Amino acid sequence: MKNLIEKALGTLTMALSPEIAYGFREYTSAKALWEAMIEVHEGNEDMKQSNQDMLRKKFNMFNHVLGETLEVQLHRFITLTTEMSFVGVLVTRSKINKKLLNSLPKSWDMNVSIIKKAKDLNRLSLAETMAIIKACDMDDKHKQINHVNLYSTANLGI
Repeated sequence: MKNLIEKALGTLTMALSPEIAYGFREYTSAKALWEAMIEVHEGNEDMKQSNQDMLRKKFNMFNHVLGETLEVQLHRFITLTTEMSFVGVLVTRSKINKKLLNSLPKSWDMNVSIIKKAKDLNRLSLAETMAIIKACDMDDKHKQINHVNLYSTANLGI
């Protein structure tokens, strides 16, 4: 048993980079080392609570950034909701979907209204909501291309 404990400590120590291992050199058991690493990297309960509060605030304040592409905004939102889930901040599907839809640029108001009326935001996953948003974006881009082509064709006729 003692041999296993020593192997566990050796394995943990070897897995750490030299700079990090140096900070944990006083720990002589795998259990103590593991608990110290958790404390340092995940924090104590106060730190965890502060992190959760900060993520809730970021979620509540999440909005479109001027000049940001839809793809970048969606990526930021996924990153935020993943972080929230990882640290135990639970938010309903409906609240997540509404937050994402309400954060889209003003030019999306008509699409957002249609999506909210046509879809059950309590049942849609974030991935499904994002797929709907991307489909609307593609439709809008196709309409713009068709409009430009129609305008160009009309100008040629003049």
